[in-house]
Amino acid sequence: MKDQAGSMLIGQYDGKLEAKNRIAFPKKLRAILGSKLIITLGYENSLIIVSENSWKALLEGTEGKPFIERATRETQRFLLGGASFVELDDKGRFVIPSYLREFAKIQNEVIFLGLSRYVEMWDKNVWKEYSKNLEKNIDKISQKLIKGDNE
Repeated sequence: MKDQAGSMLIGQYDGKLEAKNRIAFPKKLRAILGSKLIITLGYENSLIIVSENSWKALLEGTEGKPFIERATRETQRFLLGGASFVELDDKGRFVIPSYLREFAKIQNEVIFLGLSRYVEMWDKNVWKEYSKNLEKNIDKISQKLIKGDNE
């Protein structure tokens, strides 16, 4: 199943770890991404989820850059080397590989965030802590974008 043309991933959804480290992928996100997904290491201890068909989105910012550049190699190692294919079962569930669960510090409850072309998955407590800081600093962060300062 291909990503639905023009469909944008947006919103915040709750999830809960079930027995055997299974988790249900939200129905609205599933309708757009399909049942064959790639899940990988993300930034700020999140996980990134894309459809199998749009895995190239993970390489954004590294495409066209020579692999002799260290930053290109390291970003690709992080995103692709940490990636895992997952297929949703008939109830829309998948098993989170243990190395990804540990990386994202996932204990029990999770948050799925639809971010246009991909989904982030966070441990709920890690997200709460991170989003508090984000809300406090969003004006400063936005100003950095306007000035072209990406640090």
